[in-house]
Amino acid sequence: MAQPQPKSSPLNELCSALPSLPARLQQVGRFVAANDYDATTRSMRDLAAEAGADPAAFTRLAKALGYSGWDGLRAALTEARRPEQPTPFSGRTKARRGPNSDVSLVADKLEAEAAGLARIEAASIANAARALHAAQRIWIAGFRSCRSVAELLNYQLRLFRPDEVQLVGGSGPEDLDLGAFHKDDAVVVIGFAPYSTASVLSARAARQSGATLIAIADTMTAPMAEGAGHLLLFESASSPGFFPSLTGAIAIAQSLAAVTFALGGATAKRRLEDTERRLAAMSQYVAEKG
Repeated sequence: MAQPQPKSSPLNELCSALPSLPARLQQVGRFVAANDYDATTRSMRDLAAEAGADPAAFTRLAKALGYSGWDGLRAALTEARRPEQPTPFSGRTKARRGPNSDVSLVADKLEAEAAGLARIEAASIANAARALHAAQRIWIAGFRSCRSVAELLNYQLRLFRPDEVQLVGGSGPEDLDLGAFHKDDAVVVIGFAPYSTASVLSARAARQSGATLIAIADTMTAPMAEGAGHLLLFESASSPGFFPSLTGAIAIAQSLAAVTFALGGATAKRRLEDTERRLAAMSQYVAEKG
């Protein structure tokens, strides 16, 4: 019995139809294909302004693809972006049996984590650290499980840049911080699938402000990585276990802090020493017994 063929995605349909479309619709179609997330969340008028096109061209494009109008195409794009796996964590579980299955799981996980770290691109991190060094202010956005990575990077950077680093949403609702991004800032956004809505909104706000966007993500197609000036990839799904791995993201965050500090030279060292003296005066650490 013949197996049913998978339904073509609206993006595939769009790309296949491009060569046969009029030149003006080809331009709009390429814009939609390159910005499919924005196409599902922004108004047709906003999209047209960014694409330099007439809003009606989006309606004509949708009708050329067989939809009743732009709303129909946008609904199809939205549906296509829904995760196929409704259980992103429990769906990763695999039964292990045997007398040492627990030990083998640990061994396999450590091996996968080490292999993932080895594949992180050092040069990309160094380039991103230069952008952090040059930025007037640094904003760090990480939500849900990625909040821990964001807080780690925020803490380490603030040790030597205490007045210039801020956690998005650290002092209130994150949407209040999004309007404070400026073109001389750098915004670090951290995420992996399934992506949090807040991370995507933070990345979009960074792009709209003209700030340098640095994305720490699990894939090049991550929605919060679109338009990033620096994309730092880590492996989240290759490690066994029910939950994706954050080991690579943590390593990238700590490397960014280390290189940014090194680039700061004597000024960064002096600020770090000032912070250490203040912490010591406040007795923040347990004194070692002689």
